[in-house]
Amino acid sequence: MSNPLTFAVPKGRILDEALPLMARAGVVPEAGFHDKGNRALSFACEASDMRVIRVRAFDVATFVAHGAAQVGIVGSDVVEEFAYPDLYAPVDLAIGHCRLSVAEPVGQVGAPLSSHLRVASKYPNLTRRHFERMGVQAEVVKLNGAMELAPGLGLASRIVDLVSTGRTLKDNGLVETSTILEISARLIVNRAALKTDARVGALVEAFRALAAPAEAA
Repeated sequence: MSNPLTFAVPKGRILDEALPLMARAGVVPEAGFHDKGNRALSFACEASDMRVIRVRAFDVATFVAHGAAQVGIVGSDVVEEFAYPDLYAPVDLAIGHCRLSVAEPVGQVGAPLSSHLRVASKYPNLTRRHFERMGVQAEVVKLNGAMELAPGLGLASRIVDLVSTGRTLKDNGLVETSTILEISARLIVNRAALKTDARVGALVEAFRALAAPAEAA
């Protein structure tokens, strides 16, 4: 197999935790990957026929689902939001823990729930499904950041966003009112690649062996 295997990783919070696991599984990006001044997005790996691409978290799922990358690491929030049929998430890596939650202004908590709400989020599918289960029609205003500003500026009455400590919500006058999804990072693979490329299956088994102690604990 002359074509290098492409491994997609997300920029941001998950990557720092993922790198030690990747190294133990034999996925070690070249030195330039760690150079903060390097603007390249694709990197060779040490002693392997593999390359690592570094992209936005949502794009990791898209690259893998469409076969442009065969393997990747991304949060379960992204897996659930897109629900690509060609994407398979066989291993919970037990890193990158946070949650996807609904938050609203402190003074609004306890008010009767309307049958129609405007909610700001970058997770339109998960948001709509959550409120549909409550019999509420959610109009989702898609934002990619600064979500906490939306209620105070009248853009939306609530937000759905990732929460770790809750400090950012508190600093912006918001309070977490419900959890939609507990999140952790997952190893994802392209289903077709898993069937046709033995290297993909070998990586799945390597990461599964690394994640097993955490799952047992």
